[in-house]
Amino acid sequence: MTTATAAPASDPLDLWSPRLRAMTVGIVALVSLLAFEALAVGTAMPTVARSLDGLGLYALAFGGPFASGVVAMVVSGIWCDARGPRPAMWHGVAWFVAGLAVAGAATTMGTLVAGRVVQGFGSGLLSVALYVIVGQAYPEGLRRRIFAAFAAAWVVPSLVGPAVAGLIVEHLGWRWVFLAVPAIAVPAVLLVQPGLRALAARVPTRPPTGALARIGWACGAGASAALLHHGGQQRGVLAAGLVGAALAGLLVSVPRLLPAGFLRAARGLPTVIGLRGLASAAFAGAEVVIPLMLSRERGFSPTGAGLVLTVGALSWSVGSWIQGRIPAPRSAASLPRAGLACIAVGTAGVTLALLPGVPVAPAVLAWSVAGLGMGLLYPSLSVLTLELSAPAEQGRNSSALQLGDSLAAATVLALTGAVLAAGSSPGPASYASTLAVAAGCGLLGLLLAGRVVPRTAA
Repeated sequence: MTTATAAPASDPLDLWSPRLRAMTVGIVALVSLLAFEALAVGTAMPTVARSLDGLGLYALAFGGPFASGVVAMVVSGIWCDARGPRPAMWHGVAWFVAGLAVAGAATTMGTLVAGRVVQGFGSGLLSVALYVIVGQAYPEGLRRRIFAAFAAAWVVPSLVGPAVAGLIVEHLGWRWVFLAVPAIAVPAVLLVQPGLRALAARVPTRPPTGALARIGWACGAGASAALLHHGGQQRGVLAAGLVGAALAGLLVSVPRLLPAGFLRAARGLPTVIGLRGLASAAFAGAEVVIPLMLSRERGFSPTGAGLVLTVGALSWSVGSWIQGRIPAPRSAASLPRAGLACIAVGTAGVTLALLPGVPVAPAVLAWSVAGLGMGLLYPSLSVLTLELSAPAEQGRNSSALQLGDSLAAATVLALTGAVLAAGSSPGPASYASTLAVAAGCGLLGLLLAGRVVPRTAA
């Protein structure tokens, strides 16, 4: 494998060494803010829609930023490879903060949606730039640990974000869900700035041939993703038509944004990106079903069903912590195999909750196993992406990794929604079929995991 790092020869041994301390705090804080905002908006949006009389634009308030984020990921990848991550990071924060300000000050739902689109574009720029920063600033031996910190930065907001957002909405007003975040985002990016200046300066280069075409295909993928999100909110023939058109658009656009050989699981990077998408599809597909299944089939309250999801988030954090501290495996495929095995077994085990004579506890345990698998898998695939990328391709490949992840989750969520809405009321057969698809994605990934090792290293 090709190892690419711009770190100096005297590599630090810890994330909190003097050279990396401020950067580590800054980038983890930025990841945490992206996670909090993504989760908090879902809590605040019903109140926002009522306040601005904008229920008709409710779905677009989520689909719009997702679509702009897809475009921004591709733009950021091109930009980082040509100019380094610093400009993309600064612009990402600027767009993110500007979008939050517009949304927080909105007096109409249309204005709020516009702010959300701007915010989503900033999030996409920033998310890819942060990966490239890791590739350039952190030595290979610390990358699993910093990506574990990224995972923790997502898990903590998933535990407290909705509750904190609810308190903000109730006591301060929904606008502060948007307006409070910039107060932390700007200091966080200032912490990263000195570390970026310390990196070896990159001579600016022209964007590669085909960059404009890639951005065009990204616009097509973003529009298809937004249509997919909207179609998943509909019912009946309309839903089927919209979802079908969106999937066709994705099938045309996405292969042109991912590495050659992605569809046939070619060895190395194409399989790494494919496994990330399969894992994301498996976990998202099961996660969306669990609360509904437990409430309808087992009589759980919303709080009780939410606590089950919390178990998965916590075990995800534990898995990330474990993979960051165990010795590096002899084979690059070991952690992906372990993670995907846990995902396949865990999502399949959740179906135990559909058996009336079986306690719910085994299903909860199974979901914790799935979360553990995600924790083992995600950081290891992020590290592999950087290791398999030449310095001038870290942006493009980091973009492809996150693009595949996001679009796979969006696709399976839309299809799951269509399955659950197919009948008059979801029942055990609907839940079992969606969980079977999730387990199947995990199993397929497990069968392909050995292909993350390039042929020259196999």
